[in-house]
This record gives sequence, C-alpha cells and structure tokens, in this order.
Amino acid sequence: MSDPREPPAFATDLDEMRAHAWRQLARGVQDRRSPFHAPTVATIGLDGRPRLRTVVLRAVDPARARLRFHTDGRADKVAELARDDRIALHGYDPSGKLQIRVEGTAALHADDGPADEAWRASRMASRACYATRPAPGGRIVAPDAFRLPENEDEILAGRAHFRAVEMHVHTIETLWLAHAGHRRARFTLRADGLGEAVWLVP
Repeated sequence: MSDPREPPAFATDLDEMRAHAWRQLARGVQDRRSPFHAPTVATIGLDGRPRLRTVVLRAVDPARARLRFHTDGRADKVAELARDDRIALHGYDPSGKLQIRVEGTAALHADDGPADEAWRASRMASRACYATRPAPGGRIVAPDAFRLPENEDEILAGRAHFRAVEMHVHTIETLWLAHAGHRRARFTLRADGLGEAVWLVP
C-alpha cells in the first residue's frame, strides 16, 4: 500500500506536471463544475492598463498548444487583442491546490472556418449572448435597459458578432500547494514543438 503522505507523481516529475496541467484544463471544457471551466483572462487595455475578465473555456488542444474561448466582437477585449495580441489566462483549483497560469498570443476568428465550427457547436442559449442590444459594455440608464433576442431569427443574427478566440500557448506555469512543500514549474513551448521545462522556487 502506498503511503498517503507520498506526493503525487506530478509533484516530483516535470513531464507528469505538464500532463496534469493540460488534463485539468481539458477537464474545464467538459465539466462545468471544474474550477478551470471559467478562468480569468488578461489583456492589455487600449489605455495601456491590464484588463481582466472571466471567460468560459471552450476547447483545449495540448498537441497544438491551443486554448479557445468565445466572445462578442463588440467587446473591449476584441479591440484590445486586435491591437496587441498578447494574452494571459489564470485558473485555480482550491480543492486540488493547483494554480495554472498560461501566457501566449491570441488569434481572432470571425468569418472563417474555426468561427463557423465553434458557432455550430454552440447551444442556442449561448448564441443568444451575441444578439443583445446595445453592445456589451455600453452605458445604459437602468440595470435592465438592454434587449435580449426574442426569437430564433434574432438569435441567429448574433452570428455577426460572434468571435472565437484561439490562444496560442507560449508558457504554462503551475503551482501546487502542499504542507510538505509547494511545487512550482514553468514550461516554455516553441513553434517547433521543443521547449524548456524547469522547476522554480515556489
């Protein structure tokens, strides 16, 4: 019988830690209760200040080092990423004591195959978000002074505002918290598939 105090394999092996991080991100796509289902994304605002918001993780592709979420083309983050494609993502699992930080660049998809495929895979209730009026972030005179789509035709018209954001992952940094000693690692990825994996001081 293994010692219950023995650390998990990912706490002592870099390859295991990298695989564990990707598994947790992938679980966030499939499991709405996962703490990685709705991570925080950071962009650089048009005024140069950092901007944070929560997104829903829609796809994870470890083989290509890609993540995907969706947004409204009228949202501030679209203009921000169009000007500066640098992006960061953060998630934390309190029960698993695992923090995952991801940095990379974003590709915006609007009227192309990836966007069409993502739109087709979206539920009608999710599509409705892209047909609200006025645009997200606009000033309104009362908290309910906006209009939701009232029928399927109006919902489908929201396709014009739908954007799929594909994050090209450059680095993943993990931090696992444990009484016996925290474990922190950084994985740097390159376009040729090679990269660096190192342990860091927690």
